[in-house]
Amino acid sequence: MKTPVAFSIFFGFVLLLTGCDSTDAEPEPVVLNVRIAGNVPADPASGRDPDTGASISNNLFTLYDLEAGSILISSSQTDAATRQRDSTSTAWDIGFKGTTIIFNGGTSGPGEAAAQMLAQPFAEVVEAPEGGYIADGENTSCPEVSTPVGPVPGSPYAICTGSDNGWYSYNAGTMLLLPIPGRTIVLKTASGNYAKMRIMSYYQNNPDPPDASVPSRYYTFEYVLRPDGSRDLTSE
Repeated sequence: MKTPVAFSIFFGFVLLLTGCDSTDAEPEPVVLNVRIAGNVPADPASGRDPDTGASISNNLFTLYDLEAGSILISSSQTDAATRQRDSTSTAWDIGFKGTTIIFNGGTSGPGEAAAQMLAQPFAEVVEAPEGGYIADGENTSCPEVSTPVGPVPGSPYAICTGSDNGWYSYNAGTMLLLPIPGRTIVLKTASGNYAKMRIMSYYQNNPDPPDASVPSRYYTFEYVLRPDGSRDLTSE
């Protein structure tokens, strides 16, 4: 049976309208907020050796999960089995012990984490670099670090240790350890996503102005995490 010409034209018109209306939904934009982590312990001293005066601590890292915004395991946790389980997982991204920062990758863990330091203010870093990331154990560019017994080789970690070598500077006169202004750490997390962070304070409760009499080895930092693999770090 032949279809009437008028019906064919009408049916084609309906299909055309239907095709015009069935547009794909626009993806929801990813809203990135600046998160702040406060008082993250970095193996704070529990006392001093009565003979040498050296500080006593656990000599352990606090491991932090950037996506969850929480500590996975604190430096106060000394149970070997617990530390082995958590430190060898991909549930953490960054670790802190004193002035040393580690990332979950390379020699520090099984994840994909790597990092680099940018001489650029935190707010101006709106896109993570495509390359230039270093995993822990791969850094060969860190300067020697001065110690009471003489200089020692630079750190193999992604972010160099030592005053003015990485994220901080130490003033022997004021005995203050302060983040260097205008420096931003950009990193890949354990799962390969991009983030940026700025260390705000090394002292408990982020005193303003900084106070060397306040307990140290407590990090306050701000960060922006991109959860979808994009390098865009624009935040609101």
